[in-house]
Amino acid sequence: MSDLAYFRFLSYNLLTEEEKKDKEDIVAITEQVLNTKGMECDATISKISQDNLKEMLEDVRQIRKKKKKKDKEVEVSIEKQIEF
Repeated sequence: MSDLAYFRFLSYNLLTEEEKKDKEDIVAITEQVLNTKGMECDATISKISQDNLKEMLEDVRQIRKKKKKKDKEVEVSIEKQIEF
């Protein structure tokens, strides 16, 4: 299901180069976003407007940003522990 959303993002040229390279991450987070919005089938995704796709992608980007920030904080914490 989220693969279809990913390919719709691609077809509208909404993804950055980094996002294109991180397909698995985008697909996984898109799946989370779709579940929270109650979208459970390809037919629904194929009919959403470009504006709704953009909104969905913004949600995906926010989640990725939070995830990257958290991962960076954990990495810094581990580095500090190694120094001691």
